[in-house]
Amino acid sequence: MAKKSVVSPINALVAVDKPLHMSSHDVVANARRSLSIRRIGHAGTLDPAATGVMILGIGQATRLLGQITLDKKSYVAQISFGIQTTTDDAEGDVVLRAPVPDVLSSFDYAARFVSGLVGTSKQVPPVYSAISIDGVRAYRRARQGEKLELSPRPIEIFDAQLINISPAGAEHALTWTLALTVSKGTYIRALARDIGRNLGSAAHISALQRTASGSISLDVALSLDRLSVDTVKTHALNPLAVLNIPSFDVNEAQLIDVHVGRSLTDLSDCPVGRIGLTCAGQLHALAAYDGKHCVMETVFPQALDGCDEHRLREGR
Repeated sequence: MAKKSVVSPINALVAVDKPLHMSSHDVVANARRSLSIRRIGHAGTLDPAATGVMILGIGQATRLLGQITLDKKSYVAQISFGIQTTTDDAEGDVVLRAPVPDVLSSFDYAARFVSGLVGTSKQVPPVYSAISIDGVRAYRRARQGEKLELSPRPIEIFDAQLINISPAGAEHALTWTLALTVSKGTYIRALARDIGRNLGSAAHISALQRTASGSISLDVALSLDRLSVDTVKTHALNPLAVLNIPSFDVNEAQLIDVHVGRSLTDLSDCPVGRIGLTCAGQLHALAAYDGKHCVMETVFPQALDGCDEHRLREGR
């Protein structure tokens, strides 16, 4: 017997502001309880020691999560010098203490160094990361005491700016605060580790906030305590803006064909390529149009919210 599909009261993408000390899994569990919806997932894992933008897919929108590339991510990071840890952030055990050169207190020197980070390079990920090694997460192997040697991976830093320097005190290390925009797969913890080494010291991330994930910024993110059916619907992200594909409005007659997966033909003024088929401010399907035939790729039995005109104009 075919499994009966579950009707969800919400089918949407929404951005949330992940609190400190919560794992990405914890955020999803919290959203499931708040919304009384089981089918929720996330795009773009964020460490428990970090805060900021996470994108949740709810109901039918979970089918989009694997298609969200989020090629660029932006952060505000605090890098504290003098200590390296097992996890490259403040949650790990200290593995190295090193002197901090006086020159690192110079704003001009630090600003020049930080701006020089822009460009492509290769980065060795932290051993405490979610990278899979023979089917097992690296952090699980590290916790079991395995000595891991991860291979360097290509990354790109698109923008790097020094915001300020907090001088060392009786209880505080010298700390640089940076604004960074980086490629997908860049570990800010590993960047802090390497900055410490390259400057003849040691360093770790003492605070980290993701300020944007792809085109989705923190100013459209909901706090977890504000999650409800109503707030999610009013703050639903435009899924086509998130996927970076154009939309094409279909009429009611065409919509019948869309929902049974039937191709549409000769669509006037329809963009060629991958498109989203919308009607009444909702996304009903993803399709491919070659100029003559519009073939369905993904049809949503329950349409996704967020495609109304003001969100299309705002791009959120």
